[in-house]
Amino acid sequence: MTDDMPTWLAENVKLLRQGRSLTQAQLARLAQVPRPTVAHLESGAANPTLAVLAKVAAALQVTLEELVSRPRVACRHFPRESLAERKRGTVTIRSLLPDPIPGVAIERLALPPATRMAGVPHMPGTREYLTCESGALELLVAGERFALAPGDVVVFRGDQAHGYRNPGQREAVGYSVVLLTPSVVMP
Repeated sequence: MTDDMPTWLAENVKLLRQGRSLTQAQLARLAQVPRPTVAHLESGAANPTLAVLAKVAAALQVTLEELVSRPRVACRHFPRESLAERKRGTVTIRSLLPDPIPGVAIERLALPPATRMAGVPHMPGTREYLTCESGALELLVAGERFALAPGDVVVFRGDQAHGYRNPGQREAVGYSVVLLTPSVVMP
């Protein structure tokens, strides 16, 4: 694994520099290192000091870890089948976030005709956003009923008792975005 670090460093420096539309000379100036040092880093043959790495990382506005770790891909495709999906009765709930984001849940809700689903109250301070994509949705929250047509959004405190209903004759699809209160979010 450590044998790959020079290659990873070279790829990361070059990709990050190019991603910021910098020349080697411009990066060298920002990092306060000689231009040949940047060229040497990008060649994969460099054995830089920690001080040089710290300067280059600061100039590129990344951590040292990001500079020497396996390069991250700029884009990843997640086929539908790879996303977590579960059933609650006849309702299909699919996560739309392939990678966990602390404090955020985004889910697609597919409710067959004439279906109800009880919501699970979240921690105090949580906010939930519900939008209707297709069909008709009803949200019952704190004794109040909201009818959503395609494109409508309701924002409510997610720590209250709530439920979802499809009053229509065809499938209803909605999206739920839950934002946990900052004090609940785990690092």
